[in-house]
Amino acid sequence: MKKLKFGMVGGGNGAFIGNVHRRGAQMDNLARLVAGCFTRNPEKNLETAAAWDVDDLSRVYANYQEMAEKESAREDCIDFVTIVTPTDTHFAIAKCFLEHGINVVCDKPICLASEEGETLKAIAEEKGLQFGVTYTYASYAAIRQAREMIRNGMIGEIINVIAEYPQDWLIVSTVAKESDQAMWRLDPKRAGSTACCSDIGTHLEALISRMTGLHPEEVLARFTHYKGSPLDHDIQVLLRLTGGVPGMMWASQIATGSDCGVKIRVYGDKGSIEWKHTSPMELVYAPLNEPVRTVTANREYNDPACLELCRLPAGHPEGFYEAFGNVYHAYCAHLIAKRDGLDAGTFSYPTIDDGLRGVYFTEACLASDQEGNVWKKLKKG
Repeated sequence: MKKLKFGMVGGGNGAFIGNVHRRGAQMDNLARLVAGCFTRNPEKNLETAAAWDVDDLSRVYANYQEMAEKESAREDCIDFVTIVTPTDTHFAIAKCFLEHGINVVCDKPICLASEEGETLKAIAEEKGLQFGVTYTYASYAAIRQAREMIRNGMIGEIINVIAEYPQDWLIVSTVAKESDQAMWRLDPKRAGSTACCSDIGTHLEALISRMTGLHPEEVLARFTHYKGSPLDHDIQVLLRLTGGVPGMMWASQIATGSDCGVKIRVYGDKGSIEWKHTSPMELVYAPLNEPVRTVTANREYNDPACLELCRLPAGHPEGFYEAFGNVYHAYCAHLIAKRDGLDAGTFSYPTIDDGLRGVYFTEACLASDQEGNVWKKLKKG
């Protein structure tokens, strides 16, 4: 099978997330990195290209505009571009590549304002292009297993959803004053009007949606601002999900002692399912009035849609890199199916619609907090 070709904007200068995207995109040998504008520093740009085996230096570009223009003019143009830059640049870069007829994968949040997201969606739909969004935690194999269990009625009707994401990296980085990432995330001009909500709150929104099939329709939010910062660093949100199902989420970047504590619990009238990021291959399944049991991904009893996201024998943990690999595998499977006239099967990836819902969620939470912690409806695309 002919591999897809992709390029990357951002990710250089030793940025953590760029290399994660690169590994995820190439994990299953469906795509290879052939082009990029990894940083605006010419020397570092070439260094990154060499480290990542981009051997044609004519495809290492000084800026994203040059990259979109020159790549779109090539017979062997990249099939998609991955955007891994700070949030304030996502819209302009994604719009540029879409307008040049190139498919896009973008880190979340996809943009700063819903009007921008709606523009990106309109262009992608008009040109028939794929737009993927890297919601990592929602892309673990165990989450797909949980989705199929819920879809098949194994916990009955959902009656409550609780999700949390505590971490302490921002408070640690702020004290140490050593993280460039922390600094731009504290700047409203670059991060937008929220910090914690758009950065990790949207991960929880996507996780809830992917696992349950329900979406937030109304929110009541309270933001905490660390040391008088103009941006939020701890959020508590009450949710009204599809059909009036209640929910609650807590996300914090200043939860001292917490690393990456993503956790979700879904309660139904016939049982419950729990997943936590520290045990990513396991679900805790509690059927009503029966012993609690552990469901492990990549066992024969799993749904086929879960099994196709696993790469190692049962008992071997698959984690963060593999979750990125799942996003890219599904995205590439759809591109290849479109190219070769095939069926992508059950593979699914977070799309522009999921990214846009994340922006709607952030805007509704911000409005709720600013207006005195009142219920606010999410905008609909």
